[in-house]
Amino acid sequence: MSKPVIRFQSPAHDERVSSRIGIWLAVAFGVCFVTGLISHGIQHSWFWWPSRPVHLYHLTQGLHVTSGVAAIPLLLAKLWSVYPKLFERPLVRSVPHALERGSILVLSGAVFFETVTGVFNVAQNYLWGFYFPTAHYAVAWVAVGSILVHVAVKLPVVRRGLARPVDGSRRRFLRTTWLASGVAVLATAGGTVAFLRPVSPLSTRSDRGPQGVAVNRTARAAGIVVPEDWRLEVWAPSGIRRFTRAELAALPQTTARLPIACVEGWSATADWTGVPVADLLRLVGVAPGAAVRVESLEPTGLYRASTLPGPHTADPDTLLALRINGEDLAPDHGYPCRIIAPNRPGVLQTKWVSRLEVR
Repeated sequence: MSKPVIRFQSPAHDERVSSRIGIWLAVAFGVCFVTGLISHGIQHSWFWWPSRPVHLYHLTQGLHVTSGVAAIPLLLAKLWSVYPKLFERPLVRSVPHALERGSILVLSGAVFFETVTGVFNVAQNYLWGFYFPTAHYAVAWVAVGSILVHVAVKLPVVRRGLARPVDGSRRRFLRTTWLASGVAVLATAGGTVAFLRPVSPLSTRSDRGPQGVAVNRTARAAGIVVPEDWRLEVWAPSGIRRFTRAELAALPQTTARLPIACVEGWSATADWTGVPVADLLRLVGVAPGAAVRVESLEPTGLYRASTLPGPHTADPDTLLALRINGEDLAPDHGYPCRIIAPNRPGVLQTKWVSRLEVR
């Protein structure tokens, strides 16, 4: 008795559909990959990054998360349009065919890993034992490489599919896909775009937190204990100078309206008041523009220290902040003082500062 032939009758299982969705999926992944590289490179000081415009990192990281979210409905629709290929027989027709199917397996696994771990990272829900940034960065290269190979192999099919018009239910399927992608973006983009928050139910509410600004790591979680005799130490070639918080508060203060832009995609803008780092450098005989290592009271953690590059220490709005929105910093925002610099990832805006060291 012959085996029944599996037939797929849905009009969506068509190269005209998969080619069009594939183009938009490639755009979404391309934007996500490039903006992710920017964020990763800034955190590892791989290239020069300016202090202006102050919202540039806010924009690039918002695009990173938003394009990743937009890709999810596109990815599901793409898989639906091509999954009958999984049932083709014979399973392998030739060595090139085997390589093609293997590359699709790598592509699917890498994209699935990036999408799922990215969504969990945005939600700050870590169910795995590996370090997310390193794994996410490494697999991103695998995903992009496999996408390029796939596009190169399927380019004749893509051209043929784009050249043929779509109509009827295929057009409706494409419109539904665009709509689903748009709804996903609208539901989450409020974490980046402030005016969308009232209609963005799945966004990180950046305005919910102490003093109207969200926090990722609380003082308790970081194990912060501020000594009664706390002093800020500024290490320079001329020696070490120490400041009490009262002495810092007595210095000329600057207020700057700056965003905190988190790697998870959320951002919040606040009025920060404190001493410009450039002024502190001048007090210890150092010209603004020198790189400065910033150390925290946090006893452990990958981000207990950061380095402020020269463009940021020279910027008059790079502050050793003492106040936020007219109030002394809450412990969760970095009391007794923290760094707030324009156009920097939130993880590098070091809180609970104990030492500045000129490099």
